[in-house]
Amino acid sequence: MFCLHTCLSLLHPAIVENPDIGYNARDQAMRGTLRRAAFTPVKNPMLLQRTIKQSVSTTGVGLHSGRRVEITLRPAEPNTGIVFHRVDLPEIVDLPARADAVGDTRMASVLQQGSVRVSTVEHLMSALAGLGVDNLHVDLDAEEVPIMDGSAGTFVYLLRSAGLLEQAAPKHFLRVLKPVEVREGEGPGAKWARLEPYDGFALSFSIDFKHPAIDSTANAAEIDFARDSYVKTIARARTFGFASEVEALRSMGLARGGSLDNAIVMDEYRVLNADGLRYDDEFVKHKILDAIGDLYLAGKPLVARYVACKSGHGLNNQLVRALLARQDCWELVSYESRDTAPAAFTRDWQLA
Repeated sequence: MFCLHTCLSLLHPAIVENPDIGYNARDQAMRGTLRRAAFTPVKNPMLLQRTIKQSVSTTGVGLHSGRRVEITLRPAEPNTGIVFHRVDLPEIVDLPARADAVGDTRMASVLQQGSVRVSTVEHLMSALAGLGVDNLHVDLDAEEVPIMDGSAGTFVYLLRSAGLLEQAAPKHFLRVLKPVEVREGEGPGAKWARLEPYDGFALSFSIDFKHPAIDSTANAAEIDFARDSYVKTIARARTFGFASEVEALRSMGLARGGSLDNAIVMDEYRVLNADGLRYDDEFVKHKILDAIGDLYLAGKPLVARYVACKSGHGLNNQLVRALLARQDCWELVSYESRDTAPAAFTRDWQLA
């Protein structure tokens, strides 16, 4: 969740579906590799890794920096993972999307390598998890992923525009074997997050902001991707914040790119956005959207149930790190057939 101000105008993403944008020789070689790795569907195939078919770009504004950003998504070979690239620097710096690379969690999940940062990765990571994308290069000409409309919806559109490609490599999952929990505080004010063994992927989240506009909506939600569509139920939930916190956040170098066009903004009593909410429970659903992105920094899709109360980017990152540090609590698995895989992972990406 991010807190925002209302000083900037609506973003107008310019989408370019051009596989040769700025990467002529490299992309030509990559497309040849991907064609060789492409999978020919058979009955009940094993679950395979995914990338995108071609490069796709858009521009937007960084939520916290307020700067214009161009982002390009490019195909990647099997077992690459998700890798961010700062292409605006004298030498390109690569930042793999991993929980142990997160250096800051104030209002966003921030990847860091030395002094080089990529901020606000969680919405894009959430879209990648929701559509089952394993391998991707993400080029940025600034230090922040653009906020777009404050949800993961634009990133879902970009990925679908590029097309998804199954690759000739088994998809690996991180299956939770024992519960792992992290906690801050005690009593009614405690914040906590937990991962539990579960044959699929489900998330349960509760919030408590003590604000009239939020309290009038559902403060808890549970999503199980064996039955629920990521695109339909989660992807369009926007980040939200409070007008009263704007000046304090700006003094910290945060929320300089926020507006009513990329967030739900509230005064002391009500939502200020003229078009209201997209979901009756949009606030808690955005927290679930964030959690999906933060959890995907484990490096693999989780076979688990996530349960949280008032958690945020910091606790989510602590949870993933705690899980990975306890090797008796997880194992890597792949599925030889869609028949043996949990239903949460067998939905076609178009229907996600």
